[in-house]
Amino acid sequence: MKKNKIKVVGLFSGCGGLDLGFKQAGYDIIWANDILKDACETYKVNIGDHIINEDITKVDLDSIPKADVIIGGPPCQGFSGIGKRDPNDNRSALVYSYLDVVNKVQPKIFLFENVTGIKSSKAADGTKVIDNLNEAFQKIGYHINIHTLNAADYGVPQKRKRVFIIGNKFEVDINAPTQTHSEKDSNKKKWISSFEAISDLESPTDDGLVKYTKQPSCEYQSLMRKNSTETTLQITPYSSPTDKEIIKHVKPGGNYMDIPDEVSTKRIMYFKSTGGRTTTYGRLDPKMPNYTLNTHFNRPNIGCNIHYEEDRMITIREGLRFQSFPDDFHLISKTKRNYYVQVGNAVPPLLSRAWADHLQKYLTAERISKTSSTNNLNPSLLET
Repeated sequence: MKKNKIKVVGLFSGCGGLDLGFKQAGYDIIWANDILKDACETYKVNIGDHIINEDITKVDLDSIPKADVIIGGPPCQGFSGIGKRDPNDNRSALVYSYLDVVNKVQPKIFLFENVTGIKSSKAADGTKVIDNLNEAFQKIGYHINIHTLNAADYGVPQKRKRVFIIGNKFEVDINAPTQTHSEKDSNKKKWISSFEAISDLESPTDDGLVKYTKQPSCEYQSLMRKNSTETTLQITPYSSPTDKEIIKHVKPGGNYMDIPDEVSTKRIMYFKSTGGRTTTYGRLDPKMPNYTLNTHFNRPNIGCNIHYEEDRMITIREGLRFQSFPDDFHLISKTKRNYYVQVGNAVPPLLSRAWADHLQKYLTAERISKTSSTNNLNPSLLET
């Protein structure tokens, strides 16, 4: 089975971060969906026109083609640690729409991505959502493994932890992809720092179009610039006069605790008195990866979104760099808000690529098994 013959269906694809990694690995993505029109337009430009702009609950399951692999991450706000974790949130129920599609299509492998909050979230009856999903997937014929991965361990300049549920028809344990990067393990490459992620980009311009005037200083920059001589969306986000004053006081790697009381808002003073919220009003540490990028990275009060050197918020293009989207990836959006939604909700393509390369051997082993006229996989084919 050649890579480009492995058929993939993408669910809740957004602008295509998860799908892009599989496309880069040579998989054939034949169908995808998302409810956000701007995300679908972005997907069409960068990945393919096979995406359907529709609510998955309204899609005729018979219209979804058969595939070897299903990938996707249902909306995570209902499970996010910064949300209310409302068991009645309809977005939480969409995880079961994913299950319905898997049950209908019956792929050999599925990959389900979500925030770590899903592990502790509960259904309306008090049971754990992830336990219910595990049981439900097993009932429709899948062997399940669950892994929590940090994107920084796979070459993404962002400490973004996500849960992956992997189901397979082969009745084998599928382990996590081998880590390529580490904060401390000298046998692996070092985590990609914020400086390495974006330091080769020129300062923002009015139209966001910038040519490269600096040579790439590391492997990551070369990878991001591989097919480009210039890039777009390098526009400084708007900041209010109050935010501009606040930003000046935050040191690299610092947060709201650096802001003098005399310029602090009531909200900042409340944070100071109650503690926690490490990334709030955070400025990037140039020596470390960024924290988790969210859908509000144009604002200082949600996440670590202040440039490590310049007194400004990071740009959309810099956000794309922190998510490991290449510089030739173009975003389509009719609103400023949806630029940030598309980027912040995406799965980092480099993390997706790690999964795509890793799962290839399981599908190859299945092909070898069929060629050998045996119904069971040879475990030796799956050794890492």
